[in-house]
Formats: sequence, structure tokens, C-alpha cells
Amino acid sequence: MMTNSIIRQLVKNGHEVTFITPFSLESENLGSNYKEILLESYDFWTEMKEMSNREIILDMADVTTLTFIRMLHVIGIHSTDFAFGQPAVKALINAKDKLGKYDLLLAEQFYNDGALILGHLYQVPVITVSTFGNTNYFTELAGIIAPWSYNPHSFLTYTNRMTFAERLFNFFICGTESLMRNFLFYPGHDAVLRKHFSNVLDVVPTVKQLHRNISAILMNNYMPLESPRPISVNMISVGGLHILPPKPLPQQLQTFLDGATHGAIYFSLGSQVRSADLPPEKLKVFLDAFGGLKQRVLWKFENDSFPNLPANVMIQKWMPQGDILAHPNVQVFIAHGGLFGMQEALQYGVPVLGMPVYCDQHYNINMGKAAGYALGLDYRTISAEELRSSLLALLENPKYRDTMKSASRIFRERPLSPMDTAMFWIDYIIEHRGAPHMVDAGVSLAWYQFYSLDVIAFILGSMLIPILLLCFCVKKSAKKSGTKSKKHKKQ
Repeated sequence: MMTNSIIRQLVKNGHEVTFITPFSLESENLGSNYKEILLESYDFWTEMKEMSNREIILDMADVTTLTFIRMLHVIGIHSTDFAFGQPAVKALINAKDKLGKYDLLLAEQFYNDGALILGHLYQVPVITVSTFGNTNYFTELAGIIAPWSYNPHSFLTYTNRMTFAERLFNFFICGTESLMRNFLFYPGHDAVLRKHFSNVLDVVPTVKQLHRNISAILMNNYMPLESPRPISVNMISVGGLHILPPKPLPQQLQTFLDGATHGAIYFSLGSQVRSADLPPEKLKVFLDAFGGLKQRVLWKFENDSFPNLPANVMIQKWMPQGDILAHPNVQVFIAHGGLFGMQEALQYGVPVLGMPVYCDQHYNINMGKAAGYALGLDYRTISAEELRSSLLALLENPKYRDTMKSASRIFRERPLSPMDTAMFWIDYIIEHRGAPHMVDAGVSLAWYQFYSLDVIAFILGSMLIPILLLCFCVKKSAKKSGTKSKKHKKQ
């Protein structure tokens, strides 16, 4: 959603765009300045099932954080290898007329770091797009340090206000991930790069070297979903740029929502988590709770039919989420806490009842709970009464809607719109040939220099060596004194 929005705007602004993607935009007839290289879709779910021992995404809720990180590392390496093996991408790699053909590489920043080599191959600056928002390892890419004491790992359930135990576990997770990236993930990508580029490059750069060519990171985040943290000047927040002005709803949905005199609830677990995969006893929980409400409920449900559906509930396989949330009668959004859905809720000021499953969803919902515009439930243990009680709190207690309205203003009020911000910096970096003046010197430092470990070692050595010398001298002096004393006794 985010990447396609950027591509459409770049084409509209007159840029000549070559888009390498498994999700075709050809049917949109974007224009003669748009070219598409269509890839096969990579089957990541088979690997996730094998590594997690889970059959459906709903069961991912109890997968450990480190297991989830490892899964993403493996999928990132394998999917990058898969993409470089595609004939159309091989043609790009082996093309003779590389220099001067492009002005910029725009690449997604999500465990596919090997893709950065295309910028090196075509000798162009690189901007990466993080649909995931900000995360702790970005500091290494940008050359800054974000303290783990108040910057929780995005896959944990913590906010920026952590207890000692939470800070301890956060330190462990962040530190372990850093080690995994440097000693497993990056070497894995390096092997993929050597496999595909040894025949066209005399020296194949490492991923760590390629990171130094990143001019900027466009991050899918903005306050209040993101708490304040250290960022570099080339880490640009553009969260919400996928949101378009609301369009008229299909007539059936429009009529249903217009007739919701007591308000409406929108329920969707996103594009990956399927409501239809919920077990029958959980579906009954939702039906029992919804049937007892005077509000109408729109439910994104992936099956064609649903037996014994209450009269106030409508189901459809797909719904125009942003346009629905923009309707004035929608008062609550039941969501899994994905970043795009939370941004849309903030855009239109709709309080959220969150049921997170995995990844950053827990963090997003907990940020909403801490701010006061969301409540959270565990879908695995939820009861009809608990669901109904939470919904009524959001519907009837004005503090949630008032808080959400304030949060919505924070999210919407910016110097430039998210898309205009992204377009400005893309044009700026092209104009200034990579804008090296924006890149922090920290990206060029070795890891021990970056964390000043060499300086700390020198200081400790400077303090320790004199102490050791003093101890040595005292010991030697004491030994000499003992020898003289023995000689004196003999005489």
C-alpha cells in the first residue's frame, strides 16, 4: 500500500519509474513513464509454518520474539535470493548500459538488505522505504544510538515507559538481535550477493558496506503512534502517506452505515489475519456480543456466508477500510493493531479495540492504550461479556473519543503532508546526487568504534596499567625487603 502510493505519485510527478514488484500496477495504466518488471510471488508462509510449527497466522501469537526475528531473517535472505534468480532481474544485473540509466534506487527496508546492491551496480544513491516504521537497528544504518532503556523493541509489548524487568528483557532482545544481524543475517545476505554478482563485479561489496550508500530512510511512522526517540536528519517520518481522500462507498455499505442511528462498529483483522480462521467457539463469542448491541457492525469476513448472522451485522470478504472509517457514524474500529489500520483510525479519529496477534501489533495497541484512545483484548481468551463491556466503554465513555480526536490532530497537523514530505526528499536527494551531507559519519565506523568500545578500553587500560605497575612495584619492594630481613637475621 505504501510503496504503490509512492510509485503512483512519482509517475504522476513526471519521473520515469521502473518498478520491480510481484504486485502488478499495469491495470491502472499509470502512463508511458511507468515500466514494470513483474516477479513471481515468494512463498514465505511455507517457511514460516515450518519454523514456527504453526498452521495459520492466528496461531503466531505465542511464537517467541527471537523465533519471529529468526524467521524474518531467513525469509529475508531466501526471498532476496529468489528475486535475484528471476530472469527479468538477471537481465538488469547483466545489462551493459548501466551508468546514467537511473538517478535513484528506491528499495524497501524490510530484511531484504541485499537489494541495496542494485544502487552500487548502477552507481546511484539509495533511499529505502520502511513500511514497518522505525525500529532499533535503524540506528546502525543511520549512524546514531537509540538507548534501549526507553526504546523498546518493536516486537515486544512494551511502551517507552518500562519497568526494570522490562528494560532488562528489552536489552537482552535488542542485544541478541544485533548479534544475530551481524553474525547470521548479514553474512547470509553476503553469500547471496556473491552467488549472483561475482560474475559482474570484481569485488562484491558486503551488506554493511552497502548500508553506507543509503541517503535517507522514509519511515512509515508519525506521532502519536511513535514515541519520541533519537533520529538522524535523514530518517524521514512519512507515516500515513497511503491514506487518500475518502471516496463514496458502495451503495450497500453507504445505506447500511447511513441507517446506523446509534452508531456503527467496523471489524477487520487486516489482510493477513483472517477472521474466518477463528474457531467456532470464538466466532460465537463475537456473534453473541454483537447481537446484543444496538449499534450496527460491519465485519470483514473471508467466507461468503455466515449462519445465524444477527440482523445488525453485515459481512463482506473485502471492504474499503479508509472510506468506512471516514464515515461519521463509525464509532469503534475492532482491529489487530497493524500500522496501516492504526494510522487510518488516527486519521479519522475512530477509537480502537485492539486484538493483536504478532509482530508490532502489540506495541501499536499498547501505545494507543497508554495514550487513552484504545483498549486491548486477547482474542485467545476473550468472552462475550468482556468484548461487549469493552465495546460499550469505547462507545459510551466520551473520554476515548475526545482523546482520539486530540491524537488525530497530532497525527494530521504537519508542516507538509506525508506524501509531499516523501516527494520533497526524493527530489532533494536526486538533485544533490545522494546528499552525502545528510549522512552521519557514524555509518562508516566499525562496530567497536561506533559504541566507543576502543575508547573505553583505552581509558580502562590507562587506569589499570598504572595500578598494575604500582602493585608490581609494591610486591617487588616487599619481596626485596623480606630478602634483606632474612640476610640480617643470618648475620
